[in-house]
Parts: sequence; structure tokens; C-alpha cells
Amino acid sequence: MQMRPEVQLAAMIKAMSDVIIPALPQGNMLAVEQANLVVGMLNLMQTQLPVQFRFDRDELQRLVEAAQQLKAVGTEDRVTAAGLEQVAVPCARATEVLERCKAGPDELYAAILQLRGALCALVDASATSADIGARECIESILLAMSKEQLLRDRALMKPQRWEPDPAAVPDIDTLVGR
Repeated sequence: MQMRPEVQLAAMIKAMSDVIIPALPQGNMLAVEQANLVVGMLNLMQTQLPVQFRFDRDELQRLVEAAQQLKAVGTEDRVTAAGLEQVAVPCARATEVLERCKAGPDELYAAILQLRGALCALVDASATSADIGARECIESILLAMSKEQLLRDRALMKPQRWEPDPAAVPDIDTLVGR
């Protein structure tokens, strides 16, 4: 059920390029121009999306390095000294965040795919097992996990307005935390 952003962007670009822009009256230059601008921005997003996390991580790394270098700055000016002191706490927090985000989104998604595959293989392996207790336990655990994942998939797609009763599905922020 998940529609990953790269799939959504490709679908929007194709719809704009193949259906919407050709259907616009060619005499309406402003509409054609703006539609082409939308396609251009979607293409840009498609290019930037895979590197955005690394881009942000790189910026934070450089900010931390600069903040750490600033620790060596000496000053007799009270206001400047206070400003330098104010950098210490955000720098420590940023250093902690950098430490925790060493794995990138591509590694996270690869790990998800690998574990999904292993769990599917486990289901196949246990399907013919004579150990009914183990099979039922595996089934119970994986069905509970799948139920929770489906709820999150539905919450993620709730803005698409596919849900017959949107109020019955919690917001994604509630389910995955901020």
C-alpha cells in the first residue's frame, strides 16, 4: 500500500507531461508556462529527494565543526563571550544527532527490504512444519506486526482521501512519533 515519494513524483511528472500539458490550450501561454514550471520543480524534487538527508547531515556536520572551532575563540567582550557560550548546548545536541544519523535513508530502506524478505522466507519455511505451536506463534507475531504496519500505511496515505472513515485512522504523527 505504500506509495514511496519516488513513485509518486514519477506518476505526477508523467501525468503532467503526457495528459495535462497537451490538453492545455496552446494559446494560454501562462498556463502552459506554469504547467511546465510544475514539471520542472517535480523533476528537481525527484533529483534532490535521494540526497536531501545526506545534504542536511553534511550541513550539520560543517556547522558542528565550525561551532567546535569557535570554542577556541577568546574575547574580552561580555556580549560576544555570552554568544559563544550559547553555542555550546546546540553544538552538543547537534553532535549527538549526527552520531545517531550515521545510517542514511537508503540503508534504512535496504534493511527493511532485507528483513521483510527474511520474514517471508520464514513464513514459507514454517508453512509445512510439523511444529504447529511454532507455526501458530510465528503467524500470530507476524499478523500483529502486519496489522500495525497496515494502520501506518493507511495513516500515511490518509491525505489522499481514500479512507471511507478518515477519523477512524489516527494521524501518522501519532503513530510514528515526531
